[in-house]
Amino acid sequence: MLQRKYLFPNVIELNLQAAQSFGVNIYLLDGGSEWALIDVGQEETLNDLIDLIRKLDFPLSKCKLLIATHADADHVQALKQARERLKAKTAAHPEAARALETGDAVQTYAQIAAQNINLPMPPCKIDVKLQEGDELKIGKLKLRVWHTPGHTPGQLSFKMGNLLFSGDNIYKDGCVGAIDAHHGSHLPSFIASLKRIRDDDAEFLLPSHGPVFRKDPAILQQAIDRLTQYQHMADFGTCTVSWPLEEEWKRDILAGKMPVL
Repeated sequence: MLQRKYLFPNVIELNLQAAQSFGVNIYLLDGGSEWALIDVGQEETLNDLIDLIRKLDFPLSKCKLLIATHADADHVQALKQARERLKAKTAAHPEAARALETGDAVQTYAQIAAQNINLPMPPCKIDVKLQEGDELKIGKLKLRVWHTPGHTPGQLSFKMGNLLFSGDNIYKDGCVGAIDAHHGSHLPSFIASLKRIRDDDAEFLLPSHGPVFRKDPAILQQAIDRLTQYQHMADFGTCTVSWPLEEEWKRDILAGKMPVL
């Protein structure tokens, strides 16, 4: 049996536990009588993940839930296999469930032809559809479900005491999850989610990538300000709300104005 390295009481981050990168942060919630995982990563690392859980002396039969923060492949490509091998229920927001249950390769980022990315994305049944305000009970632990869309329509966060499992909303360096029309990014929703995180009393943020960190409202505000600008920048294509330059150009065309050179 390996000595368990608790990041916080009842929380083990399995990359840190293994001194091995699983490609995405995977949190094991130890509720005493049962346990759960937040995200499971990809198929190529699932064997290592399950072996690690065994070595930590968590009975596989006591896995209550496999929780998907959202439907991106790096987080959940192994969800179908994990569900079958651990005989545990899966949980996700209904928006994520649609992509997961159909194995939508584009929306899950499993397939990006221009970058030669083509991962299998096995369809996986989602047993529990999680909604804003739901409460999850894992043994003695209680988590409040937050729907925090923006990065994807089905992005979830989970509040447990002074901890917020914040998914791909914000990272320690102020970066945020990818903004891309193909998987349903929505800038106004993203900004609202970041404001909610900024204004909450959570003390620590446990993201899906990179280190856990103490919440800093200034970092969140910088991201909010940046995304507010993004809403009006052509760089973000159909994710933008408006493009002032294009609107001005159309007005000039209709008015018969020639460019001032």
